[in-house]
Amino acid sequence: MRAIRLCAVASVLALVAAAAAAGPVVHTYSIVARDAKTGEMGVAVQSHWFSVGSIVTWGEAGVGVVATQSIVDPGYGGKGLDLMRRGASAPEALKQLLAADTEREVRQVAMLDAQGRVSAHTGSLCIAAAGHEIGAGYSVQANIMASDKVWPAMAAAFEKSTGDLADRLLAALDAAQAAGGDLRGRQAAAILIVAPKSTGRPWAGADRLFDLRVEDHPEPLVELRRLVRLQRAYAHANHGDELVSQKKVDEALKEYAAAAALAPEILELPFWQAITLVSIGREAEATPILRKVLAKEPWWADLIPRLPAAKQLPDDPALIRRLVALRPPK
Repeated sequence: MRAIRLCAVASVLALVAAAAAAGPVVHTYSIVARDAKTGEMGVAVQSHWFSVGSIVTWGEAGVGVVATQSIVDPGYGGKGLDLMRRGASAPEALKQLLAADTEREVRQVAMLDAQGRVSAHTGSLCIAAAGHEIGAGYSVQANIMASDKVWPAMAAAFEKSTGDLADRLLAALDAAQAAGGDLRGRQAAAILIVAPKSTGRPWAGADRLFDLRVEDHPEPLVELRRLVRLQRAYAHANHGDELVSQKKVDEALKEYAAAAALAPEILELPFWQAITLVSIGREAEATPILRKVLAKEPWWADLIPRLPAAKQLPDDPALIRRLVALRPPK
């Protein structure tokens, strides 16, 4: 009997060693979810593992999202999205990939498709506490947690939280940490949210609403929330630029104001707002904005004379002198 047990142990160790050789060991907690109102799909993760977002989070607009963790096979990400793109549901795609994986017992994977169908797998060799919970349009999963209360806490937080999908994903991550989180501590986090439909131009950025990573930080969830805030601010600023190009200036100004309110520490946002106003002949409105920027970061004044050649400002030397003169004297 002892020999049999030793053989069994050796087999398990060989399986784990082979799987680890094939991919990194990423013990973590994550969530995949779909917003039933907007159709947006997202995946968010936190782990004591460097650059966890580059390994765990996968997503494609109009297709689905994947979280692949424990002893990771990144193929679940790319192959899973490919199967869903070709018409397989998330449960069908995961079933196919698990059937072909001889190391499936060390994997933890969750998949969600554009119709909100979701499936998850926690292998029997994932390190405890490990498990997952599937709800309506979402799945939470975790391994090597401080306790088995982590993933139920994530599910409860996601279901009770309000706001957009990013807010709700972050709420789930915060709840996991509050319940004890990763037994080893914290290091990295990530969030990826994709649009319900592809634009057909994924390189243009509109297919991915959030794609943010905290690679290494003592408080990764705090830092991730800061980045989400900045992403929202820049989204408002970019929309403002689009509205200006459409001659919808008053609407654009509201977007610029929203950007500045979200990220008052980023003075580049109001700088370009002011430059845009000047370029459309509204110097009087731009002057107080530019004066405030230059009072805190005077080096922006050195950029102003370069902008006419780039067609960002009128080629008017008197105008340029007036704008540069808004810089406080040294």
